[in-house]
Amino acid sequence: MESLKNVLQTIRTESPILYWIGMFHFALATLCLFGWMIDDRMLTGLNVWVKPMKFSLSGGIYVLTSGFLITLYPFSRRKKNIINNIISWTMFLEICIVVFQAARGVQSHYNQSSLFDGLLFASMGLLIGIIVMTMVFFIIETIRLRLKTERHVQWGILIGWLVVFFGSWVGGQMIGQMSHNVGVPDGGEGLPWINWSTIAGDLRIAHFFGLHGIQIIPLFAVALTNRWKASNRSKSIVVILFGLLYASWIAFTFYQAKQGIPLVRL
Repeated sequence: MESLKNVLQTIRTESPILYWIGMFHFALATLCLFGWMIDDRMLTGLNVWVKPMKFSLSGGIYVLTSGFLITLYPFSRRKKNIINNIISWTMFLEICIVVFQAARGVQSHYNQSSLFDGLLFASMGLLIGIIVMTMVFFIIETIRLRLKTERHVQWGILIGWLVVFFGSWVGGQMIGQMSHNVGVPDGGEGLPWINWSTIAGDLRIAHFFGLHGIQIIPLFAVALTNRWKASNRSKSIVVILFGLLYASWIAFTFYQAKQGIPLVRL
């Protein structure tokens, strides 16, 4: 808990705009939770407030992760401010659209039922495209620069950025087919709350694990620092192997979904 407090304090001090946009995401998640409890409207098999709540939590975690990681790069203050503002305002607008559409009781993604809805969906695509470009930027800079951390942790960060980039590509695949299910229409039988399909393929699984690789893999690398007394070379090898196993899991779930096979069949 003390470590989390220190991380949040670092983000608040070094990347204040990302800190407050992250807090805004969590505030929205709380509002969505209340909406879930008092509003019984359903959309694609779930309460209308479940999706924006999940997006708010996931987006808030990503924003704060970016806010902390950027402190490890030897960027100038001006360069950090530019990147922080790009991430902050694109994520802010994205989540506002998702919550706004939920409040209207309509889909935010794949919704082209009217010109207005189509424009909002297109705007979301543009905003996420900007975020993906920042991921590419971080990948290049992580390869090019020496970060303010141990070498095996830098390997974890690099693989994390590569994995999250692939997870974003999976999101592009969903946009390409205008649905997240493979073999059945969206909104069918699914796992509780997350609603991953239990009767057909679902690309959201690979998308989810891909997007959170930027937290899981670096955290694994940090755990090695605290718990395993070995050489940096040995730690780097283990982190790379873990990253490859994690990426293989995502590739497997993606392949499985494309074949129309559910992760869990019920």
